Amino acid sequence: MNWSFWPIVSIIVSLGAFAIGFYFYNHIKKLPSANEEIDRFGDLIREGAMSFLKTENKVLTRFVLATTLIIVLFVPPIWKSTSILGNIAMGLCYIFGAIFSGLAGYVGMRVATIANVKTASAAEKGLTHAYRAGFRGGAVMGLAIVGSCLLGASIVYLVFPHDPNFLLAFSFGASSLALFAKAGGGIFTKTADIAADLTGKVELGIPEDDPRNPAVIADNVGDNVGDVAGMGADLFDSNVAAIAASLVLALDLKQAPFIFMASAMGLLASMVGVFISNVKEDKSPGKALNRGTYFTTALFLLLTLGASLIFQFELRLWGAAMVGLLAGTVIGFSSEIFTSDEGKRVAAVARISQQGPAFTILSGFSYGLLSSFPSLIGIAGAALGAYKLCEPLGQDYAVFGIALSAVGMLSIIGMVTANDAYGPIVDNARGLSEMSGLGDEVLRVTDELDAAGNTAKAITKGFSIGAAGLTVIALLAAYRETLMNILGDDFLKGFDILDPLVFFGMLVGVGVPAVFSAMLMMGVNRNADRMVNEIHRQFDEIPGLKEGQAGVEPDYNRCIDIATVGALKELLPAGIMAIGVTLLVGFIGGVYAIAGYLAGNIMSGVLLALLMSNAGGMWDNAKKYVEAGNCGGKGSPAHKATIIGDTVGDPFKDTAGPSINTQITVVSLVSSLAAGLFAAFSIFG
Repeated sequence: MNWSFWPIVSIIVSLGAFAIGFYFYNHIKKLPSANEEIDRFGDLIREGAMSFLKTENKVLTRFVLATTLIIVLFVPPIWKSTSILGNIAMGLCYIFGAIFSGLAGYVGMRVATIANVKTASAAEKGLTHAYRAGFRGGAVMGLAIVGSCLLGASIVYLVFPHDPNFLLAFSFGASSLALFAKAGGGIFTKTADIAADLTGKVELGIPEDDPRNPAVIADNVGDNVGDVAGMGADLFDSNVAAIAASLVLALDLKQAPFIFMASAMGLLASMVGVFISNVKEDKSPGKALNRGTYFTTALFLLLTLGASLIFQFELRLWGAAMVGLLAGTVIGFSSEIFTSDEGKRVAAVARISQQGPAFTILSGFSYGLLSSFPSLIGIAGAALGAYKLCEPLGQDYAVFGIALSAVGMLSIIGMVTANDAYGPIVDNARGLSEMSGLGDEVLRVTDELDAAGNTAKAITKGFSIGAAGLTVIALLAAYRETLMNILGDDFLKGFDILDPLVFFGMLVGVGVPAVFSAMLMMGVNRNADRMVNEIHRQFDEIPGLKEGQAGVEPDYNRCIDIATVGALKELLPAGIMAIGVTLLVGFIGGVYAIAGYLAGNIMSGVLLALLMSNAGGMWDNAKKYVEAGNCGGKGSPAHKATIIGDTVGDPFKDTAGPSINTQITVVSLVSSLAAGLFAAFSIFG
């Protein structure tokens, strides 16, 4: 088969996704706003979000340029390189990946800060209209992310069809930007969220989005910079890393066209799925989100099966991709069981919270640990099943099967991302409804949409974490492939965990995700403390603010500034630590130590990420379950306990948890790109 056929098809499908996204964007912009007040608050949120992104990008641009210089000089070492132009091209591919990743998040946030106002306004007409506005806003980001990912990977592949290092550099650009964007956005959003909850709901007993609270605009800005722009870059990274890792293995097997076929059909299925997702009045938004996902899954299965038969792809490869898709469904289902506001576990956490916040934390953390096990089984089962399915084709095909399972799991990421971005849009809509006084019925509708959004976000994080687990197994194989190309032999054939170098690397690798998570959460802690003090100052020093006197308004921009400065201060250290430790292990222990390091990193990283994401989602929805009138309702001891649980869960699920899977991908790509350096310059390797 012509190797350029399916990459060109992928480019065409990507352009089609952009066209649908642009159609949805125009549709949302034309929807009416409920009143001038909601537009005023919407403008404050949009300006705050764009200001943060602009400032963050200045910091990240410097990091990207510095990293590009290192890549040009050392990957491979320029004094050993056969072509200096090749090194420069490698650096350009890195920049290309970073730009595409940043643009995907920017487009999503641009739409989300319009869709939040329109969703709240549409809620006056009922659930159906509000759901459509919120979901289509999320769909723009889903289509933009997958479209730009597939477009970028296709272009790099067509320009450099026989050298996987250029694809790895492109993926590293996306991953490194995503790591810092997610960390920075996560610290911003949880700083404001925690400070607003503790001072507003717990201390003063005022509603969650009361305009008297100085942190309320920063809180809503945070939903966009963390859960839209940050998560958009994160999901872009997951998808492009899966494609890059599988293409590295596919080149020698001459199976690259299958990767592009599966990815293109997944995007095509998502393009159809976003049109059919809808909900009727008095029906469940959560079930509507799930129906759209199941429809997209079934359509992807049929499209890829048809293409495999028509273009005579090996059906075992199709089967491996379907194994990953099935595992993704298992992960999503288990996340929903533990985090849905309609589930028994969330209700159990809410009920025991009547005894105090200690019980809230203990029960939520315990369920979070339990929730990780089915997902881990799903990831392990997908790797084993895909390996065994493709093993009869040859040993190299068996490992390639694992990579295909990651591609299969992420195949419908366009639809999954639409569900994810829907979450912060309806969360903002709920806040805007309260701030602009749209009434109790609108609040009821937006609360219902918001609860479904929390569950959707937990499912999406599970997908992303699971795919990161499978992708890193493929990246481990890509690391071995890179070493074989450099050294001319399978250097890792004697890999043994009892080897002290391997064991050294494994123990360090196990510890890095824990340190990484701690650094991010301590960053949230320090920043939230500063903002709580600022909120207290404003309530004490601005006459009439606490009482809500007419014409008295807090200084919203001061809280936005605190969140911005603190997030930018805290976003770089954790990521640089992870990259620095990877390089240190490589230069101390060599290629064997790095192989152990990657194995340990993925094992602890996936567990921690699943625990944090699911426990955080559970605490959040337990709070909403109580606020819906259960277990004493608002203002009750259970309500105050679940608010505390939610503030603990916030940095779990929206800062550390979803950042860990990006950290796993980043250190794996660093290991592959620097494999030659580790082989040549290590103390004990």
